[in-house]
Amino acid sequence: MIAIGCDQAGYELKQKIMKHLEERKLEYKDYGTYSTDPCDYPEFGHKVAHAVADGECERGILICGTGIGISISANKVKGIRAALCHDCFSAEATRLHNDANILAMGARVIGEGHAIKIVDTFLDTPFSNEERHIRRIGQIEE
Repeated sequence: MIAIGCDQAGYELKQKIMKHLEERKLEYKDYGTYSTDPCDYPEFGHKVAHAVADGECERGILICGTGIGISISANKVKGIRAALCHDCFSAEATRLHNDANILAMGARVIGEGHAIKIVDTFLDTPFSNEERHIRRIGQIEE
């Protein structure tokens, strides 16, 4: 199960990503926002982060205008490693090396097609399980 959330700036891109997840037959839970009405991104960053940290969902996807604020908000939750990615290389590397459990993106930074490729890369890349990366993740979480 994938947790997905956004603020008003990310609403349209979230809708397109959810459609893509459906096409891939991947289950997701939408944590809002549910319109383009102004709202506060920390609320949705926290909802998705808690869903992942509590084990309700395996991974999360967050979208705001830049991806910055919503990723900072998510990273306040213990056990969350939210990575802001605007390219496939970063999405792959953060899964391989950091075992990131939430992908954050900026709807005002990247286009729909590129965002979908980033989502696919993030979801399809497993953690490497290399000892050095496990050690570093431990250091992050201290």
